[in-house]
Amino acid sequence: MLLWVFFLMALTLSSGCHGSLLTPTLRMPRYADAIFTNSYRKVLGQLSARKLLQDIVSRQQRERNQEQGTKVRVGRQADRVWEGRKQMALDSILAALLQKHGNSHG
Repeated sequence: MLLWVFFLMALTLSSGCHGSLLTPTLRMPRYADAIFTNSYRKVLGQLSARKLLQDIVSRQQRERNQEQGTKVRVGRQADRVWEGRKQMALDSILAALLQKHGNSHG
């Protein structure tokens, strides 16, 4: 305890302050608390901003994936329609050739 009192007196006298002995010791923890609080708020702000940015990017990615999925489905449907039309055209050409070939032999 005596060493602690000596430390407080030495700290007070070395700072040139002859007022209350408790003033410097109360200010130091408050100053440290303020530094910590400010730094903590900055970190929380950065984390919040990062989370918000990640949410926006993932939402845009989901929308792009949904659009691409729709395009793929529409493309597949168009391919099926085209294949069906090609098959009908080939069938009609084949039928015409067979009919023409059958008429020429008959």
